[in-house]
Amino acid sequence: MSPPANSPKEPIPVEDMTYEQAFNELESIVNDLETDERPLEEALALFERGQEIAHHCAQMLEDAELKVQELSGDDLVDFNLS
Repeated sequence: MSPPANSPKEPIPVEDMTYEQAFNELESIVNDLETDERPLEEALALFERGQEIAHHCAQMLEDAELKVQELSGDDLVDFNLS
């Protein structure tokens, strides 16, 4: 029997992640790198995946900002709760 798709041994491809999935995994990677002692190669692999995820998150946020600008036109206003 084969392992389920996207099991911990097979992480979700970064380009297929939602923003929330990516952000959660990035938080986990940062926590692991800060708290766990890992062999250098494993730490570098985690760091590299974290960089890929961070870039993916930044791109999704940029795309969302562009979409908001498209929908709002040039009349963007600051959001203020008070």
